[in-house]
Amino acid sequence: MTSSPADLRRTLGVRDAVVVGLGAMIGAGVFSALGPAAHAAGSGLLPGLAAAALVAYCNAMSSARLAARYPQSGGTYVYGRERLGAFWGYLAGWSFVVGKTASCAAMALTVGVYVWPGQAHAVAVAAVVALTAVNYGGIQKSAWLTRVIVAVVLAVLAAVVAVCLTSGRADAGSLGIGLSSGVGGVLQGAGLLFFAFAGYARIATLGEEVRDPARTIPRAIPVALGIALVVYACVAVAALSVLGADGLGRAAAPLADAVRAAGAPALVPVVRAGAAVAALGSLLALILGVSRTTLAMARDGHLPSALAAVHPRFRVPHRAELAVGAVVAVVAAAADVRGAIGFSSFGVLAYYAVANASAWTLDPAPRARVVPVVGLLGCATLAFALPTAAVEAGAAVLAVGAVAYAVRRWVTGR
Repeated sequence: MTSSPADLRRTLGVRDAVVVGLGAMIGAGVFSALGPAAHAAGSGLLPGLAAAALVAYCNAMSSARLAARYPQSGGTYVYGRERLGAFWGYLAGWSFVVGKTASCAAMALTVGVYVWPGQAHAVAVAAVVALTAVNYGGIQKSAWLTRVIVAVVLAVLAAVVAVCLTSGRADAGSLGIGLSSGVGGVLQGAGLLFFAFAGYARIATLGEEVRDPARTIPRAIPVALGIALVVYACVAVAALSVLGADGLGRAAAPLADAVRAAGAPALVPVVRAGAAVAALGSLLALILGVSRTTLAMARDGHLPSALAAVHPRFRVPHRAELAVGAVVAVVAAAADVRGAIGFSSFGVLAYYAVANASAWTLDPAPRARVVPVVGLLGCATLAFALPTAAVEAGAAVLAVGAVAYAVRRWVTGR
């Protein structure tokens, strides 16, 4: 099959796809979501992590099956449109673009907080501009930079885990697996931690840039998710062992505080640098994913058609990338990290609810529908267990999206 100038270039293999997913997940969860989740879940942090992982697994399996059937840019926007109808695809795309724009801002601000706390917003805007330029140069440049970032971050996290678990401050009793904050607290913590696992969606949204997508994407998604889960579990256990649930929940920079408490203050600058690099990797992958969903929605007329343009040389959706970068830069100039995490989680959980509903239609066999049903119920449960402000803001944004869809249909007649 020959490609047209409007098509993206298929260059990513399994390893590249896994790395893109890891780049999105590692930075988001370990350095930004662990503290708020511990604050919400208390001694139930590890059960909350398990609950988030279960929902993420179901979502990943549903996404992998759908991506093999529909290897196009756009992820669940495409799946919902093809399996459930135009409105549900649109709502998924709207949820993803809005929610992940908040995620991009949160990651950019994380870079700023760790690099130069006094000028966090300025650094965040600079990071967005720089990574938008990298993405503009082609998907292979983005994949190469992500490989470097993931390697650096994993090395830093391995050092954190080793220092914490071998220190005299490590105490297995501090893990405190229980329900001190109640079931609601555990579910809220799981909802916030889901923000960390949602990065594997980047693999599906890059469907047009993956070689042999029917084989590559179903292999890459569970591998990336599995590696991320092991990393999160090890880091959570290490941090809890020296800080306890209360200390972790109060920490502004949890892993820096953990190595300091473990008696290794010399490692704090390394951890701060690793956090900044991790957030950069997550931001890079997020901008990739949001721009590809923007491309798919623009192709269908739900966003300005100019955003569907593909660069003739680099074969990337350059106008969509520039538009996303500009919006994220504006949001990052004024956003709050913790508020952005909750808002983003609601939008992304709504996105995956549509993915699971779409996967439910693929095979009528009861056994094949177990994972989509568990995933759909899990997404709904975690979404409404989030902080009230996040639920209200997320629901309002979905309502605005639905109204915009209705108005467009009324004006255009399609």
